[in-house]
Amino acid sequence: MALVADLQDELDIVIPTIRNLDFLEQWRPFFQPYHLIIVQDGDPSNAIRVPNGFDYELYNRDHVNKVLGPTASCISFKDSACRCFGFLVSKKKYIFTIDDDCFVAKDPSGKEINALAQHIRNLLKPSTPLLFNTLYDPFAEGADFVRGYPFSLREGLPTAISHGLWLNIPDYDAPTQLVKPRERNTRYVDAVMTIPKGTLFPMCGMNLAFNRELIGPAMYFGLMGDGQPIGRYDDMWAGWCAKVICDHLGLGVKTGLPYIWHSKASNPFVNLKKEYKGIYWQEDMIPFFQSIILPKECKTVQQCYIMLAKSVKEKLGPVDPYFQKLGDAMVTWIDAWNELNPPPQTAAPAHPNGVKKN
Repeated sequence: MALVADLQDELDIVIPTIRNLDFLEQWRPFFQPYHLIIVQDGDPSNAIRVPNGFDYELYNRDHVNKVLGPTASCISFKDSACRCFGFLVSKKKYIFTIDDDCFVAKDPSGKEINALAQHIRNLLKPSTPLLFNTLYDPFAEGADFVRGYPFSLREGLPTAISHGLWLNIPDYDAPTQLVKPRERNTRYVDAVMTIPKGTLFPMCGMNLAFNRELIGPAMYFGLMGDGQPIGRYDDMWAGWCAKVICDHLGLGVKTGLPYIWHSKASNPFVNLKKEYKGIYWQEDMIPFFQSIILPKECKTVQQCYIMLAKSVKEKLGPVDPYFQKLGDAMVTWIDAWNELNPPPQTAAPAHPNGVKKN
């Protein structure tokens, strides 16, 4: 528990929502010591109820427009991609983001899982992306590097992203939902592993933590939802971009523990309308990210991301005009990030706008 308490002033919890946040009652023992950034999707006139006793800021579309001005165009709405506004305005070192249909899971012994504590453990311990350790995370309790693992690599690399998993409703695409409507994930695998360098993964944003100082500018969830030809690819887009940049800058990404309980399956027919272009486009997007090589001159996340945006327009633009617009939005996102996150001597106010509650 001390490990979690040590980061109370260094971590924000970001929650995108369209509804009252009653789900926080179950998370109260784990979340109440932390500051919440709530990003309200949909109609700004709708009132969102937050249970008493939580320290939070609430932002809606009106706040986003006021804070960002002309760069607000890069923030999506009617899609969970709106959460990345919370990443922008946070002033903390770490971010944990969770969806409002995710609840506390239990391990096989019946004990409630403190997902946030496990994410913190993952982020504070090194990753091993350069060589796979067959005993998974060598820094976990009761594990170590196996025979044959070079001592020169055992120091590991800083961990930028901790990607958690889900019990009950799995994170499936619409076609898989349709053919397996009753499938539930009941397998609890007690393991954390580093995703190897050069390997992509489909990142899910419903149970995710990251070091904002190491990889924050790359955690842009793209143009999705309202007014866009695609949805439900926001977190995966951010994951592909961030993984390429982590590989280039010598940072690690972990996946596995912790688990949360995903309570609600979204409508597969609605999902198919949002996803169908992405299902086609991912056959081009994945090879694009697999082949991208960032130049050595790119030494910061922002430099890497701007170069990636340029490549998106050049290589994916011919697939569909949407990628031209997405590439421009990626640059706008970096402009917004730099404006709200200047060097320390000229740092912006901790709470530029929004509704702050205690």
